[in-house]
Amino acid sequence: MIPFAIIGTGWRAEFYLRIARECPDRFKIAGVVTRDVERASTLLDPFGVQPYASLDDLLANEKPLFVVTSVPWAVNPHTLQDLAHRGIPALSETPPATTVQEMFDLWRLTAGGAKIQVAEQYWAQPLHAARIAFAHSGRLGQITQAQVSAAHGYHGVSLIRRLLGIGYENATITAHHFQSPIVESPTRNGPPEVENIVPSDQTLAWLDFGGRLGVFDFSGDQYFSYIRGNRVLVRGERGQIIDEQATYLQDFRTPIQAPFIRHVAGPNGNLEGHYLKGIQVGEAWIYRNPLAPAMLTDDEIAIGDCLLRMADYADGGPSFYDLAEACQDRYLDIMIAEAAKGQPVTTTTQPWAV
Repeated sequence: MIPFAIIGTGWRAEFYLRIARECPDRFKIAGVVTRDVERASTLLDPFGVQPYASLDDLLANEKPLFVVTSVPWAVNPHTLQDLAHRGIPALSETPPATTVQEMFDLWRLTAGGAKIQVAEQYWAQPLHAARIAFAHSGRLGQITQAQVSAAHGYHGVSLIRRLLGIGYENATITAHHFQSPIVESPTRNGPPEVENIVPSDQTLAWLDFGGRLGVFDFSGDQYFSYIRGNRVLVRGERGQIIDEQATYLQDFRTPIQAPFIRHVAGPNGNLEGHYLKGIQVGEAWIYRNPLAPAMLTDDEIAIGDCLLRMADYADGGPSFYDLAEACQDRYLDIMIAEAAKGQPVTTTTQPWAV
């Protein structure tokens, strides 16, 4: 049982509530800190979670292993600093800060011993995790290119870096914004009530790391749209991945095609429940769901994976996505926006690039 607390009651906080409810043998929410206890009670009561008006009140009654910060961007750096000064391990929602200076100030906390990780979940989503594992299994040879159209900003950058095996190498970035019409897509609140044609804003960027190329392509409609899907292409010297299909050479005359097969309990009369088991490529399980048999979406599985890793980290285990990585992905995101103004930019080595 992993006890953790949450600061904030926004949309992302609800993910943690659902994960804990579906995995009662794994997680226990020790309380939620909120500025409006009365309003928060409406959200928290169905989950059996106690609201607290302040962190001091929560700590007087509970002993969480770590605290999740799920607060607005402008508030998050101060919240993380408060937890660091108290010696409490923190799992920060993304991004941990917005500007380069704020990120540098936070990174200095970890240099002083603060235990902070960031809940960047996209690389831990089952299909992305399977692609990353296969890309670095050796069957594709040296990875030279990753084209990612699956997530915005720093999320998409994190996938590019992990697929390419990039650490803190600098890049020359060329970027463009493009706008086109689209039938209005659903949002977090559901589908629109009538048909509307609205502008769709797309960002395209090329990140040249010298021998390795990342291509970022995303429009905000993709998260909910019925007609704008995601695409991922990974190329290596001996093969490639296109979406859910790998092709690689057994020898220079023998191509092998291997689909990514998703195994789910429940369909076609199966009585095991309804949950993701894992993903198989050929004879190998390239990904296994660490939260099976909980009934969770892929995004919730990824966040739950971060919670499991955070518990291990808080107990002295390894880092899994630290402030340095989060700062680098956000920094590259900022530089993409700068390049999209019209001129290519070249990144410079930042203090956290250790």
